[in-house]
Amino acid sequence: MNRIPHTEAPAGPAAARLLNVDALRGFALLGILTVNIWAFADPYYAATAGNPAHDSPLDHAVRFLVSVFFETKFYLLFSFLFGYSFTLQMSAAERAGASFRPRMLRRQAGLLGIGLLHGALLFHGEILTLYAVLGLVLLACRGLAPRRAAKTAVTLLGVSGGLWLLLGIADLADGGASPGAGSGPAEKLAAFSGDAAATAGHHAGHFAETFGALVLIQGASSLAMFLLGLAAGRVRLFAEPDVHRALFRRILRTGGPLGLAGAAFYGWCAVYRQGTALETLAFAVSQVTAPLLTASYVVLGLALFRTARGAAVERALAPLGKTALSAYLLQSLTLGVLFTGYGFGLIDRMSPLSVAAVVPGIFLAQLLLARWWLRGHRYGPAEWLLRAVTVAGLPQWRKQNAPNPQGS
Repeated sequence: MNRIPHTEAPAGPAAARLLNVDALRGFALLGILTVNIWAFADPYYAATAGNPAHDSPLDHAVRFLVSVFFETKFYLLFSFLFGYSFTLQMSAAERAGASFRPRMLRRQAGLLGIGLLHGALLFHGEILTLYAVLGLVLLACRGLAPRRAAKTAVTLLGVSGGLWLLLGIADLADGGASPGAGSGPAEKLAAFSGDAAATAGHHAGHFAETFGALVLIQGASSLAMFLLGLAAGRVRLFAEPDVHRALFRRILRTGGPLGLAGAAFYGWCAVYRQGTALETLAFAVSQVTAPLLTASYVVLGLALFRTARGAAVERALAPLGKTALSAYLLQSLTLGVLFTGYGFGLIDRMSPLSVAAVVPGIFLAQLLLARWWLRGHRYGPAEWLLRAVTVAGLPQWRKQNAPNPQGS
């Protein structure tokens, strides 16, 4: 049976999209960019030792702030919104009188294809392939009641955190010293400093290995956030935020401080104890506390959007959220042109502060581009392709009465 009761189903065409969901997705893209840029700019990113060329207190401070407020937080937000959007997909299939399961299977297959190309050509640390696989698990779990879905998510986070904790304790008992960065950073630096073929070869050669690492590091938490998003969609969290005010208060009063404390511990270990058992222990703590800080971001975002100035922020972010898949792919392309053999090859040639300073410029350009694009088009380019696969047809490309860019 494909009809699922109590899914998010806004009434009427004008309410077909929730602006706050799109705005939060746009905000999530800022966090994704802030984290992913280091995978392009710093050959030592995700290595077991820090970059010796950037070892000043200011360099460490920048990396610490990124680790505290962005790392392990925004892929969780993206995952949560993926689960929430899943309920919107269910409602869309129901309104169209279409069977949901075949549509979703086609959608996940399309996402997998895009992810494989993205990973092999642009960014071997990409997340779409993982989402395509885990989306099948979510499809199988779509009948879970909200409370059951939430409890399953909490269990997943607890078990994952516990396993990482045991790993960290075992590592600590074994000495807990950093093994050094190895040859990875030098190999990456050589590939990204070379030509386009060297860059493409590096991405393709490390894609399978990185996907396996992503499954171990982010698989359980991503699936947990999928399920929490599913539960949130079923109780209409974003369509009826006033109903959930008590929950929001608990998140800010309890979850926010706990999440921030866990993030500070994780950030300190990631910067000053990189590659040691303490970093593994900190990641275990992050598995449990990062979702609390992510939830606080969601609550604060919803509160902001309901103010006069916040409504303007919501409207500014929403177009980017509507074209999130295209924007995510464009981020990888932009970062590739800046830092790899696809373009300027600036890897390891910018200080951490300079790298961080690039982020607002790229993000602002994406905001303006998304707003301009949606004036004449119903979907972003990647969204149009994915929808075509989903519905097994050709969606309308341009909006009716949209201005012709050539003026003819």
